Amino acid sequence: MACANMSWSEENFSCSICLDVLSNPVTTPCGHNFCRTCITKYWDEEVKCPFCNELFNTRPDVRVNILLSEMVDRFGTSVRIKEQPCFGPADVSCDVCTGTQLKAVKSCLVCFMSFCQTHLEPHQRVAVLKKHRLVEPMDRLEDRMCKKHNRLLELFCQTEQVFVCQFCKETDHKSHPVVSLKEEYEVKTAQLGKMEADVRQMIQERLNNIQEIEDTVNRSKADADREIADGVHILTALKRCIEKCQDVLNQMVKEKLKSTEKQAEDLIKELEQEIEDLTNRWFEVNQLSHTEDHLHFLQAFRSLKDPPPTRDWTMEVRPPSYVGTLRRSLDQLEETLNMEMKKLSDAELKRVQQYEVDVTLDPDTAHPCLILSEDGKQVHDGGVVKALPDNPKRFTQVLSVLTRQSFSSGRFYFEVQVKDKTGWTVGVARESIDRKDLIIATPETGLWTLWYNNDVLLFRDNPAVRLPLRAELQKVGVFVDYDEGLVSFYDVEARVHIYSATGCSFTERLYPILCPGNHDYEGINSAPLIISPVNQTD
Repeated sequence: MACANMSWSEENFSCSICLDVLSNPVTTPCGHNFCRTCITKYWDEEVKCPFCNELFNTRPDVRVNILLSEMVDRFGTSVRIKEQPCFGPADVSCDVCTGTQLKAVKSCLVCFMSFCQTHLEPHQRVAVLKKHRLVEPMDRLEDRMCKKHNRLLELFCQTEQVFVCQFCKETDHKSHPVVSLKEEYEVKTAQLGKMEADVRQMIQERLNNIQEIEDTVNRSKADADREIADGVHILTALKRCIEKCQDVLNQMVKEKLKSTEKQAEDLIKELEQEIEDLTNRWFEVNQLSHTEDHLHFLQAFRSLKDPPPTRDWTMEVRPPSYVGTLRRSLDQLEETLNMEMKKLSDAELKRVQQYEVDVTLDPDTAHPCLILSEDGKQVHDGGVVKALPDNPKRFTQVLSVLTRQSFSSGRFYFEVQVKDKTGWTVGVARESIDRKDLIIATPETGLWTLWYNNDVLLFRDNPAVRLPLRAELQKVGVFVDYDEGLVSFYDVEARVHIYSATGCSFTERLYPILCPGNHDYEGINSAPLIISPVNQTD
């Protein structure tokens, strides 16, 4: 016979009085089941069945329903197991469960085991087990116990940075600052939070560094493309100019040669005609010279034609002169090159002007004869040595002054007005420049400067580099690329490049330096050097 599968719910095992799972279930004479305690208290008021309301003449004598009691026990156990959560990845598992791993609710520091709610029951019921110390669920209980005192490691020694138990605190670590794990946890959590913030900041800084590097590479690519484009444009123009000059040169030389050949051809024809005429006369003369008849000879001699006119052919045809032909072509090429170079210089100046920096003169470095404007943008020679406090930064032998600002990387550009001056020096100096003695201004001594005096323009080096003056200089631009070791000077008004010092080795901070030069009592060279704002529309 097939066995029927019956599904029981909590309602089948509930008391209709307390509405809870039956406890010590008993059965009334009418066949209904109640908790023994519930029905006994109910009959104190009225002796009837609470479920079907059947009245009893006398108080019934109830007995325990053994079968139902066993079923209720099984159902209760099943419900308790179902109600207990299973063990999850972040939970501590019960060490007693053999089937489905349930979540532990307590750990025993005596048994070194963790228990779910079901398997914890003996510790709540058995007198001996009740004495065991129960704590919140912990994993690896053996690692949490003091090996020496077999007590829970619940304290932290800040001196030795180790975990200790209460006995350790009172003995080996008695003189050490000892705090609870919670206190140390909070301290370390705060430190960890700061470490996390620091790490995040470091990560962000490196991400910013990567972005800066990528931006630099992109700018470098753009600069490279622009440089190549400018180079291709200029070189293509020069190539066309060279080809044109070559064509003109070839045409001029060929025309001269053709003219010479035509002149020579015409002269040869004339010469050939004269030769023919002279040959015919020669025959006549030769024939007459053989006549012995005196009468006939004299008669024939009188009839001889007059000799044809002759001309001096010595210098009639001269080879053409090509002197100056190639030079004129090269002059034209040079003119084209200068025009293209001016275009290039103008574009280059616009690019470097983008690195303009705002600099002001530092009075602590100025020679005692120099007078600075209040805004720190102008300097000139006052002609009188002022009494100033001794300062290791001050120049005492040369009329020089540095700016307050200095640079140790990257690129920077500034402009100085030199209009109406007959002598001046402008450039950059390294921080350790000798400020107390007279020195020869060269890159070896820490100075990269342009020097001007009475229409002579030099880059101060050893030996000095003399530079051409196209026109009177009014404003000088100075560009420095620290990392590339480059110092360039520009004529701002003419928008042309003056000179570049390349391959410089910079190891210190660089300061812009201005030297206005001496002026005499007649006011010559008294105009100031002026640090001017950049005007890219110039």
